[in-house]
Amino acid sequence: MAPLSALAASLFVASALAQVPGPLTPEVHPPLTSYKCTKAGGCLPVSSSIVLDANYRWLHNVDGYTNCVTSSFNKDFCPDVETCAKTCSLEGVDYASYGIHTTGDALTLNIYKTDPVTNVTSLSSPRVYLLADDETYDHFKLLNQEFSFDVDVSNVPCGINGALYFSEMNDKGDKNELNKAGAKYGTGYCDAQCPSQNFIKGVANLNSTYGACCNEMDIWEANRAATAYTPHPCTTNQVFACQGAECGNGEGQRYLGVCDKDGCDINPYRNGNKAYYGVGNYTVDTSKKFTVVTQFLTTDNTTTGTLKEIRRLYVQNGRVIQNAKVQIGGLENHDSITDKYCSDQKKVLGGVDAFTQLGALKQMGEAVGRGMVLALSIWDDAGSYMGWLDQDPYPADADPSKPGVGRGPCPTTGGRPADLIKQFPDAKVVFSAIKSGEIGSTFVEKRGMRWARSY
Repeated sequence: MAPLSALAASLFVASALAQVPGPLTPEVHPPLTSYKCTKAGGCLPVSSSIVLDANYRWLHNVDGYTNCVTSSFNKDFCPDVETCAKTCSLEGVDYASYGIHTTGDALTLNIYKTDPVTNVTSLSSPRVYLLADDETYDHFKLLNQEFSFDVDVSNVPCGINGALYFSEMNDKGDKNELNKAGAKYGTGYCDAQCPSQNFIKGVANLNSTYGACCNEMDIWEANRAATAYTPHPCTTNQVFACQGAECGNGEGQRYLGVCDKDGCDINPYRNGNKAYYGVGNYTVDTSKKFTVVTQFLTTDNTTTGTLKEIRRLYVQNGRVIQNAKVQIGGLENHDSITDKYCSDQKKVLGGVDAFTQLGALKQMGEAVGRGMVLALSIWDDAGSYMGWLDQDPYPADADPSKPGVGRGPCPTTGGRPADLIKQFPDAKVVFSAIKSGEIGSTFVEKRGMRWARSY
């Protein structure tokens, strides 16, 4: 098969269409207020909105109602890339039917949905992106800035992940002559796992030949039992259509790809601080809403400097909570993500140091400086049952006495999607008060009887 770039070039010449906006369901983006902040002026509301990812939408033939993709592309409409580009239409959606609801500055994502007619509960697992306007993703440039949000994970049990993260997607969703839908219809997704997507830059990914790779900054992967934040650098700029070993998804290829799939994580439980995060009598009480603050500190304290540290704070009940200190020998002086922490972590806990090999914080910071798209999702894990986030030990056959083996307090027998949908049909995550701005501008702490901004 010809390289993706060559196929794209040939289609541009033909002025062919792909991912044409569908005529059947109007695409109306649910409004979601976000905030831009400065220390001098405080936080000002922004009229943003959300859009559902394109891969969750109905893709059908332009002149009818037949799916272009089920488990694979329909060969009647997509016998080849050129024909598929002219034939398939991407529909608008009813957001409530996906378990997606917004009110003011709050977004609720339900992982499961129940049909009101049949009363049958099924997987929804929505993923949405924040829009600056109807045609453009909000592109966050966070060097020497901070990002904060409120979250309620009280209804997110073991085995489910309410996630908020940044992906170095194109701000227009790679809208072009091949892709007329663009960001308005949630196109252009990529991440550090290099997933197979139906279209990459408007080109149909027939036979799942390519993966969509890009830098990924996981701000928040969490449920009410465990949490982690993790940068995943890639040696790419925006979406890269990988093939074969460069995707890192084949057997024995995980560390041959262009992206660091493992990343460098800070998970309080994994780092030995098991009383820090959880339901009830923990430093951060996940039975109640709290604020998550992430700061991207640079070497020269400017928005053009080199990323040197990613620092985490929490705010709950008006109190600023410092990030958990690592309680593992050889890592005791760390409480934030730095290059030294990441290299030390691999030395102490073991594993391949792909983070350092692929450019570490400098590489991640270049993506953060160029601009990244905010993704919000909720999902369960049919592969490893979310054990990498919340189970002890992980893997299940690992020696539990070794440091870093426990990821969270959840049992290794849990996390099975078939059980979760029965036990927790109403599982949901609520994100609210999404803010970005100068360091110290997005949150306040209560001091005595007064509220004071924390710098």
